[in-house]
Amino acid sequence: MTWSQRFQSTLKQRHQDNLWRQRQTLQSAQGPRVTIEGQKLINFCSNDYLGLAEQGADDLQRAAKKWGLGSGASHLVCGHSEAHHELERALARHTGYPRALLFSTGFMANIGCIQALTQRGDHIFQDKLNHASLIDGALLSRAEFHRYPHLNYQRLESNLDKYTGDGLSLVVSDSIFSMDGDLANVATLASICADKDALLMIDDAHGLGVIGDNGAGVRSAFNLSREQLPVYVGTLGKSLGGFGAFVAGDNDLIDYLTQFARPYIYTTAIPPAVAGAMLGNLMRMRNNELRQTLQTHIQYFRTRSKLMGLPLMDSQSPIQPLLIGEETAALAISKGLRERGIMVSAIRPPTVPTGTSRLRVTLTASHTRQDIDLLIAALDELITPESGLRHSRKPKTIESEESSL
Repeated sequence: MTWSQRFQSTLKQRHQDNLWRQRQTLQSAQGPRVTIEGQKLINFCSNDYLGLAEQGADDLQRAAKKWGLGSGASHLVCGHSEAHHELERALARHTGYPRALLFSTGFMANIGCIQALTQRGDHIFQDKLNHASLIDGALLSRAEFHRYPHLNYQRLESNLDKYTGDGLSLVVSDSIFSMDGDLANVATLASICADKDALLMIDDAHGLGVIGDNGAGVRSAFNLSREQLPVYVGTLGKSLGGFGAFVAGDNDLIDYLTQFARPYIYTTAIPPAVAGAMLGNLMRMRNNELRQTLQTHIQYFRTRSKLMGLPLMDSQSPIQPLLIGEETAALAISKGLRERGIMVSAIRPPTVPTGTSRLRVTLTASHTRQDIDLLIAALDELITPESGLRHSRKPKTIESEESSL
């Protein structure tokens, strides 16, 4: 089989398995309402949880006048500007660490951290549902890689006892898991790591801005010290509404990553204008009214969905998945929503395990209650009792449920 035949065969099979992925080209700015192919849609796909992607245009314009477009080089050559430096200092203050280090993307931050921190003879332990970037970071390292069942900390402990030796033990987990929306018990992870002399790394991509005092993230939410959570990864492209990522920690950690994290050393720095503009959104992210609006939307959606018996998964985060099961059914419902002016992605393997395809609803502070009502009404039409996906309706009335919100 030639390389061309191999590619064609693999692509054909992906089509046949209903796993074909394709881009949706927006003709409008990111927000709770977007335009695709001339159709106006209510957007329930974005990770812009606080609605800040629509903010900061004036900040970006001012920063671009000062800094231009590109950074010109990697941070360690001549691409590190005062704008980058100030953003790193602000991110460190916000998350409560001595220092922070900017990366171009969250994927690169995770790969860079794991590769730099581990070597042959070390062991990496990860939750089985961790983000692809965390898994790839471990696979690309020279350490031994062990995965424990989702949130099964007893298995993690037994794995630490079984596999650790003289090398470093690195425990890695998402805070809020991107496809299930549930929250890791980071306090338990910190306790296990302290007991087993392991290093803890948390990717707080979906927690920063959503949880913790002033949106400071998972360490604040669990009231952990910097020593209990020594390696903290955050992104700028979700709640912060921009682009980029960072790692926060103590001086030795940041110095170590600066010297040895290859995706940091050998990559052009993010545009300094973007870094400068992010300072404004970092201040906006501290607005607790946005978080309160978001939490109200989450509880409202969950209450309505439970009353209707929709196949809601257990999540208190802005990520509210509806478990459908088969790829064809998830695609059909997603298409039906699109026909009704609502955008919700169907998530299928290999992103999630086979048989667990789902609708990944994401809520933001920019949505309105009317938006959510329209979504629920459409789901009520498309997920019929005959589909076998509906659960028994709860006996409480809508009015009594709403009074508890």
